[in-house]
Amino acid sequence: MRLSKTNFMIWRDCSHDAWFKIHRPAIYNRVPLSDFDQSIIAAGNDVDMLARSVFPGGVTVARGAVDETALLVEARAPILYQPVFETERFTTACDVLVWNEDCRCYDLYEVKGSTSGGGKGAKDERYTWDIGFQAEVLRQTKLPLGRLFLVRLNSQYVRSGELEIDVLFTREDFTDAVAAIRDVVAAEMDRAHDVLSLDVQPGGPCGCFYKARGQHCRTFAQSNPDVPAYSVHDITRIGSSKKKLADLIDRGILDITDVPDDFKVSEVQSNQIRAARSGQPKIIFDQVAAFLDALRFPIAFLDYETFAAAVPRFDGYGPFAHIPFQFSLDVIGSRGGDIVHHEFLHMRPEKPDKAFLDALKAALPERGSIVVWNQSFERGINDKLAERNTEYADWLADIDVRIVDLMDVFAQQSYVHPGFLGRTSIKYILPVLVPGFSYKDLAIQDGGTASIRWNEAVTGLAGSVEAAAVGRDLLTYCGLDSRAMLEIWKTLTRETAPALRTG
Repeated sequence: MRLSKTNFMIWRDCSHDAWFKIHRPAIYNRVPLSDFDQSIIAAGNDVDMLARSVFPGGVTVARGAVDETALLVEARAPILYQPVFETERFTTACDVLVWNEDCRCYDLYEVKGSTSGGGKGAKDERYTWDIGFQAEVLRQTKLPLGRLFLVRLNSQYVRSGELEIDVLFTREDFTDAVAAIRDVVAAEMDRAHDVLSLDVQPGGPCGCFYKARGQHCRTFAQSNPDVPAYSVHDITRIGSSKKKLADLIDRGILDITDVPDDFKVSEVQSNQIRAARSGQPKIIFDQVAAFLDALRFPIAFLDYETFAAAVPRFDGYGPFAHIPFQFSLDVIGSRGGDIVHHEFLHMRPEKPDKAFLDALKAALPERGSIVVWNQSFERGINDKLAERNTEYADWLADIDVRIVDLMDVFAQQSYVHPGFLGRTSIKYILPVLVPGFSYKDLAIQDGGTASIRWNEAVTGLAGSVEAAAVGRDLLTYCGLDSRAMLEIWKTLTRETAPALRTG
């Protein structure tokens, strides 16, 4: 068994997960990659291909072509894309190798589909280990190796006209950072190879056992069958207090309903645990009523959909800047009044800003509250639109002032329900409060999928028939987002009516 860089990096996250990927791929692939994860991979591949423009004229090595790589290296080919190197125990493919005549060696360039502005954070540490694995394999193959670089997108770049490739990408020297952990990386590689070569699954719980639910590996349920579906791992923000989680687990407490009353947790966590144990909602009626009373008619329920393109497509956009391509708007003029629906969907590859803004300006009432879910998102999109389209800046600033975040009712725990599972996503809140509405039967069920499908449609990756179907699915999905907020508002209004308030 030759250990690849990919499997080594999975090993560093969870040894059990890496073992399943190698020895039980059917189990590992039972949980498919999310659309979000797939979009990250696709963006990374696009960035990798574009980054080759920084090093033009290279030779692309075929996948797994170790012998071809050896011949090209022996001939001192100036630039190699995806060269493959193997030892008896390890294998790796490098993004770019560039021959450096001054030192008579190859410099390595690892390309990442992320932005610069790093430092000593977890992301840069991960990149150091990534490059460190490659460097160790290259040294073991006796390749003359020079400097080690990370190539990624310049977070400060803003497109104006044609892409400026040399400005779009940064080249950061990771040589010293890799050298500092060389011996540690080599030892960990050997250990990973020894364990992952065995036919027997590593013993004990997997490394994710002491992590919050959102950090669990793909095969967590397989390695930890005793963990219930709703466990202490689901306690909100438990990941930021690993000591608390470890204490519970070490005491054999896994079910969230078994957390003792005297266990020290935050008020937010305590409310979630009590709701799970009682099976009953906790509603602070006065707080919910005060929130609702502050809304002003006409009330507009607004939702945006965007696509974050790694490589900026339009003037005024930087890497991963969100392209606003759709909105859905439901307006109710008075209590008990009719609902007026507006929608906009941009299905062309051109810059959508002006069409988006004009449609929004025509549809939004000039006064009244604008209700959103997670206001930092919509306000952030508005602020960037204002930067790129200064003639709309005052109008967008007025919109920001009128925005009210419906999620606050749940994030601030004025309304806690065991069915929310400690979450504040509208996908969890809606089916609990409004059982007749759900995302589960839609072709597009979340914003990540909406973003990906739109990109496929407007870039030609989807055929015309499929693109038309995507357009219909997008209108249905985004339309439910705005309608969901309206229906949740109606439910809250009914439940906090004076006759029903109990304090």
